[in-house]
Amino acid sequence: MFGFKDRRRNKIASRLFPDAWLVLLRKNVPLYARLSEADQEELRRHILVFMAEKRFEGCGGLRMTDQIRITIAAHACMLLLHRKTDYYPGLKTILVYPRAYVAANTRHFDGGIILETDDVRLGESWHHGSVVLSWDDVRRSAADVHDGQNVVFHEFAHQLDNSGGRGDSTPVLRDRSSFIAWARALGEDFERFRRDIEEDRAEVLDEYGATDPAEFFAVATECFFETPKDLQQTYPRLYDELKRFYQQDPATFS
Repeated sequence: MFGFKDRRRNKIASRLFPDAWLVLLRKNVPLYARLSEADQEELRRHILVFMAEKRFEGCGGLRMTDQIRITIAAHACMLLLHRKTDYYPGLKTILVYPRAYVAANTRHFDGGIILETDDVRLGESWHHGSVVLSWDDVRRSAADVHDGQNVVFHEFAHQLDNSGGRGDSTPVLRDRSSFIAWARALGEDFERFRRDIEEDRAEVLDEYGATDPAEFFAVATECFFETPKDLQQTYPRLYDELKRFYQQDPATFS
């Protein structure tokens, strides 16, 4: 029996997708054209729900527009295709800066040493509440679908990781151990990746993925959707795990 939330979402998803939104979707999300008609329809339904439930806020003087909302929502919802989803249950607000922004960062070291620095960031994902994005980088990474980099995919992959798969019917993240257990299952690929980075060998994945398993997952997600054939050739096991996780096979997209 459907609960109230399911009925409300089904009602929202059945609404007519605005023509103006469809124009923005086709213009700002090139990956949309690669999807089958059925997947395009499913994505539009997800976008309707996402737009109804999440709040967008402009920061640093940015004026929020439908172009910004639709571009971000479409990429976030592309990670939800073919899966039962609770639409990133911990996420309430997407904060968008006009460009890369500066965030304070505090690091603690042995001996009580504390180092405070200002980091320039393109985006970040909080465990509960917010995703922060740079609009310039969202737009740039969305436009080039062959560079293997997409800041929205990256930060929303963290949201899936942080949720531990709960409410998202994820076949890999089945329990509260979240991505860590999955990373251990792929330990050889992760360690091989780190060795290749250390030895300065060419890599299909961005070297930031060597930071830790969570970043490995987020960086791999970017490549999975943008350069799937390269990822499949270089890391076939990793590709198969992501295919099982996302219930999609981008290497077969036209």
